[in-house]
Amino acid sequence: MKDNALPPVSAQPTAVAAAPVLTSAVPNTGPAAGGNTVILTGSGFTGITAVRFGANPALGYTVNSATQITAVAPAGSGAVAVTVTAPGGTSNAVTYTYVVQPVLVSLSPSGGPASGGTTVVLTGSGLSGASAVRFGSTAATSFTVNSATQITAVAPAGSGAVAVTVTAPGGTSNAVTYTYVVQPVLVSLSPSGGPASGGTTVVLTGSGLSGASAVRFGSTAATSFTVNSATQITAVAPAGSGAVAVTVTTPGGTSNSVTYTYSVQPALLSLSPTQGPASGGTTVVLTGSGLSGASAVWFGSTAATSFTVNSATQITAVAPAGSGAVAVTVTTPGGTTGPVYFFYLSAPFLISVSPSGGPASGGTTVILTGTDLNGASAVRFGSTAATTYTVNSPTQITAVAPAGTGAVAVTVTTPGGTSNSVIYSYAGSPVLTGLSPAQGPTDAGSGVTLSGTGLTTTTAVHFGAVSAAFTVLSDTAVAVLAPAGTAGPVPVNVTTLGGTSNSLTYTRVAPPAI
Repeated sequence: MKDNALPPVSAQPTAVAAAPVLTSAVPNTGPAAGGNTVILTGSGFTGITAVRFGANPALGYTVNSATQITAVAPAGSGAVAVTVTAPGGTSNAVTYTYVVQPVLVSLSPSGGPASGGTTVVLTGSGLSGASAVRFGSTAATSFTVNSATQITAVAPAGSGAVAVTVTAPGGTSNAVTYTYVVQPVLVSLSPSGGPASGGTTVVLTGSGLSGASAVRFGSTAATSFTVNSATQITAVAPAGSGAVAVTVTTPGGTSNSVTYTYSVQPALLSLSPTQGPASGGTTVVLTGSGLSGASAVWFGSTAATSFTVNSATQITAVAPAGSGAVAVTVTTPGGTTGPVYFFYLSAPFLISVSPSGGPASGGTTVILTGTDLNGASAVRFGSTAATTYTVNSPTQITAVAPAGTGAVAVTVTTPGGTSNSVIYSYAGSPVLTGLSPAQGPTDAGSGVTLSGTGLTTTTAVHFGAVSAAFTVLSDTAVAVLAPAGTAGPVPVNVTTLGGTSNSLTYTRVAPPAI
């Protein structure tokens, strides 16, 4: 019988799992310290038994799917081969590179304004691939990796001292301090103006002025400046013109502006009068240009006693005491003028007046003798001006005495001042009240006593037209020797500085006939 039994079935071969395949590692770099989370992409990731970074196993891994694994990189160095092991074998390798941790060495500048915006150069090492630059907890406004040793970053707004750090594939760097400083503020300038030629020392007052890097007058830098304190800077103004804005730049930024005004150079054209007494006190009108804001008027090296700025073209000043010819100058914010000369004159000096007296009615012609009498503008008898006067020479004046009384001081006024005084005496008119005896011989030599008042200054006694010898005994008596004359009555009078007296009759008697 045919055996219908089926032949035995041969056994099927067992399937061998394919080795996993790695396509990429993201990121493909990380810090040497490890700890970086890396996404591995590929295929055949089922049943993974190991993930290695070079010879070191991952610190941990999770198989997300047959095509993705999340692994934590261990510590390492250099470029290593990342592999995955599954039941089907070990995958191909993808490269993972360990990078050094970034190190910061310095910042330049190391501070800036609280408003931010400062461009800061960060210097160090391991800076390639930086992904973040932070000022404290705030990201830089922007940054550029120039090289592995340098980054240029723009500081964000902030305040106080903050830690600047860089984050790169190698991790986060150490911190370097960046200090936010307040913006400078200007309050005042002293002086607030100066000459167009520059050179004025100006004191700037304000706040936040420490660390100033620039002081500008308009667009021009100060010739030099010194930071005295956080509230004061001393600067030398450069040349300029008009009104300009003065600013200060510090690490905190640029200040507000305060106005500084350049003034035109002053000029003097003339003085009026151009001369005066050595004792000073002459009021002088100075004419020129650019005289506004004058701070000083000088007569030589001596300041004017006082002065008033009337306008940009005129100043009224009082001359101080001085001597000779001196240069008059004016100092304004625009500088000091060239000189115009003022001449100090010696005061006049009186030596004598002749005659030294005259009648109260005035009219006496008087010769004044002295020195420096030229240019006399007044001759006074007491407080009364001479009726007329003529300057004969620097040593002599002829004047006509005005009416007056008593003893008065005669003075002469010239551009050099007012002289000392000499005394001129006004005399009252003489009055005769008696003769004793009232008659005498026709021969000369008889003694006669004249009585009256105002006789002290007697200058002449007349018997008719003939002068007699006399002696003044007192203001009320004069002793006279009667001159010879014909028999009969003759009028007798007295002439004094006060004038000529009334007349009294003296009678000459002829001798008896023989």
